[in-house]
Amino acid sequence: MSFANVPAGKDLPQDFNVIIEIPAQSDPVKYEADKDLGLLVVDRFVGTGMRYPVNYGFIPQTLSGDGDPVDVLVITPFPLLAGSVVRSRALGMLQMTDESGVDAKLIAVPHDKVCPMTANLKSLDDVPEYLKDQIKHFFENYKALEKGKWVKVDGWVGIEAAHKEISEGVANFKK
Repeated sequence: MSFANVPAGKDLPQDFNVIIEIPAQSDPVKYEADKDLGLLVVDRFVGTGMRYPVNYGFIPQTLSGDGDPVDVLVITPFPLLAGSVVRSRALGMLQMTDESGVDAKLIAVPHDKVCPMTANLKSLDDVPEYLKDQIKHFFENYKALEKGKWVKVDGWVGIEAAHKEISEGVANFKK
């Protein structure tokens, strides 16, 4: 598979593709897409033993402020396979900073045509508070045992900020 062949989406920023790197509730292994190889590679084992509460991936053909593609957390009723592509829409974004700088995470669900079970989720207000707490807790703690690494969660922002992150990511990639 070549990540370079996967478009960012059909109707950006409202309708975008996400390549899944880490399935929800999978073993605590951090995978990263290697754009040169076109494969997922093991970045590291998560020492805290924590599992990602939702699917973790990225929007292809984007570049965020940290030099990586735009990160996305995709809420689904079932875990998705690593390397799969899911058509998605944003609900909002978790703003964070880590040892490398700004590291925002879009919060998304599959497009309604892909998953009618999440069609009722229109914004972060519709996401159960407990799930938002799990996501926040995960990112506040998953690097806790890694020397020199840290994360500060700055808070939740809405769909407009998520759409701006996508649009800027596409523009940065095209530069």
